[in-house]
Amino acid sequence: MSQDAAPTPTGSSVVRVWDLPTRLFHWLLAAAVVAQVTTGMIGGAALTWHLRIGYCVFALLVFRLVWGLVGGHWSRFASFIYGPASVLRYVRGQPRSGDHFHVGHNPLGSASVFAMLAMLATQVATGLVADDEIATTGPLNRYVSSAFALSMTAWHKGPGITLILALVLLHIGAIVYYTRRKGHMLVRPMIGGDKVLPGTVPASVDDRLTRARALAIALASAALVAAVVKLGD
Repeated sequence: MSQDAAPTPTGSSVVRVWDLPTRLFHWLLAAAVVAQVTTGMIGGAALTWHLRIGYCVFALLVFRLVWGLVGGHWSRFASFIYGPASVLRYVRGQPRSGDHFHVGHNPLGSASVFAMLAMLATQVATGLVADDEIATTGPLNRYVSSAFALSMTAWHKGPGITLILALVLLHIGAIVYYTRRKGHMLVRPMIGGDKVLPGTVPASVDDRLTRARALAIALASAALVAAVVKLGD
């Protein structure tokens, strides 16, 4: 049995799908995005916190990139990267016995996750070099031309935030749809970590060693972000 899969339950069982590090990442990122949008709209002195929270988002994204490779079974990218054939089976409602679309991220949810991570990474990258032409610049602004910085700022404040908000609304809409129309509870498992699932489904390991490993990755991610930010000093 692989190290990332706990003993497989049989019948209808309570299965640990989302490990604690993944759940903390999810809710911390959600709170950070709300705070980022709020401080960005307020502007002025709130932009100091906008930058600080942006660094937190940066660290969270670095953590998730690594955790997507070594985290719990259903948190790994390998568990929700779908090929065209799998997507087609999902859309047609003709899953195979090994298609666990109902466990972690289904193909549409997977696309949403990757789109959100990509857009947030873009927002972080543009924010690092941004210049509002008043009093706030990103820590790496000094390393790019003024024209490039202004174009990145325009994206950051315009299409970038618009796309982020669109993805957030799409995410919330999908949760409501799957809860009311499909009867699939998506929020509760992201809080408690478990789902009641039929058949044979591998569970994510979520023990002390896993959590200690996640903490080490989180600290390393924060240190990396701090080093990047320090380049602007």
